[in-house]
Amino acid sequence: MCQLLGMNCNTPTDICFSFTGFQARGGLTDQHRDGWGIAFYDGCGVRVFLDAQATVDSPIAALVRSYPIRSKNVIAHIRKATRGAIGLENTHPFQRELWGRYWIFAHNGHLRDLTPRFDGSYQPVGATDSERAFCHILQTLRARFPGGEPPSDALYETLRALAAEIGTHGEFNFLLSDGRRLYAHCASRLTFIVRQAPFGVAHLKDQDLSVDFKEVTTPHDRVAIIATTPLTDDEPWQSVPRGTLLAFKDGMPEHFEDMSTGVGCEPGASLEAA
Repeated sequence: MCQLLGMNCNTPTDICFSFTGFQARGGLTDQHRDGWGIAFYDGCGVRVFLDAQATVDSPIAALVRSYPIRSKNVIAHIRKATRGAIGLENTHPFQRELWGRYWIFAHNGHLRDLTPRFDGSYQPVGATDSERAFCHILQTLRARFPGGEPPSDALYETLRALAAEIGTHGEFNFLLSDGRRLYAHCASRLTFIVRQAPFGVAHLKDQDLSVDFKEVTTPHDRVAIIATTPLTDDEPWQSVPRGTLLAFKDGMPEHFEDMSTGVGCEPGASLEAA
């Protein structure tokens, strides 16, 4: 099972702490060794780092782990190949333009017999079912809203319907962002946590590393971290219900009413920092 990691926050924040734990799942604490990638939004631009090596062997991953790139939206992916050879063209996250903004997408799961007809506006470069799904999503959005970007509620409802449609072909856990919101869809397994004041100490599950976030935050900071499985062992991670699409903005989910069901250990709070 591939691994997903996302971050959405109300102020530019670095993801070094979570990425340190996430990186270990690419060959150290898990068997995902078929490439990895990460995308950071910076205003209207995006920094994308891709590597066909395992994260534990990747000099680029070591750079990302130690370099505090600050962003309000981040998507990362560690690949276990099921469709397509190991190579950069098949490495997530994928990037395309729509309505004058860069969109970033990463997928976890396996889609069977997904063969949409492409009209030329978007074409897969690699051989993955994931990239086909991404191109299908953007092509559908462009066709459905030819006058330009729709209101956020209409966009959310369309994405939710597309997630359900594509999900009939198999397992469709994904992260998607346009730099303003981060959408997270759970088909089988996805978790998240919202970190805000009062801040405390958090400890990674996959690495023996703790951070006291009181030392590096302000009372106004808020960050949502989304991951396939919880990255820390002392915080109240929540499971996203299967079949749910969440839209995160400014560090909070906009379309999620039940915030009471936690996954993990004792409650705690923290923010990202190196």
